[in-house]
Amino acid sequence: MLECMEITKTYGKKTAVDQISLQFRPGKIYAMLGPNGSGKTTLMKMAVGLVKPNSGAFYYEGNPINRESRKKIAYMSTEPYFYTWMTVKDVGQYYADFFEDFSPEKYASLIQRMELSMDLRVKSLSSGMMAKLKIAVTMARQAKVYLLDEPLNGIDLLARDVIMRSVVEAAAPDVTLIISSHLVDELEQLVDAAVFIKNSHLIEVCEVEELRISRGQSVADRYREIYGHGGTERC
Repeated sequence: MLECMEITKTYGKKTAVDQISLQFRPGKIYAMLGPNGSGKTTLMKMAVGLVKPNSGAFYYEGNPINRESRKKIAYMSTEPYFYTWMTVKDVGQYYADFFEDFSPEKYASLIQRMELSMDLRVKSLSSGMMAKLKIAVTMARQAKVYLLDEPLNGIDLLARDVIMRSVVEAAAPDVTLIISSHLVDELEQLVDAAVFIKNSHLIEVCEVEELRISRGQSVADRYREIYGHGGTERC
């Protein structure tokens, strides 16, 4: 459904993403893993057209990403992206104006689940409350691909459970979910595959069940091998 071919992005002399080719299939949940600066965020931003690659391209259903295909991709960034004067209700109306697939009913349900209220102002939200709001407004879309960049940052354990339940509910045979996070243990039981990126390079893509059966490893074990001191670059 979503793939990139030999995609590269540089900022001056720094290479953020270096000739990465990946396929993300429908019906699967992917964990995109790697330390800060590995290229995860840049890769996601290129998928939705916020960053232009130097070479290579993203494709949706076999065609280069364009204005129409971007309508089917929901992206949640790490940065706050709402006006501070907005209320939670305003945020929902803002999304409804921009996205045809946005469901106000689902948004209202998710806001209630996140224990937020519609009259809260964005400028008054804590980092944890902002994380909940971003998830609610993103998952209220009826997209075919969801890209969630560090959705668990700044929130406590109980809130993580609520957020991950809301994310997993979007899973369907024709939907692709891609989640980046440093919290490997939190994702391990939820994802079908793990994408390991290091120093702007793709190291490997592992099917989680195959990793357990064939190598007797968890995703956390493989993460430690790749990113720990003296970690292996490729399997």
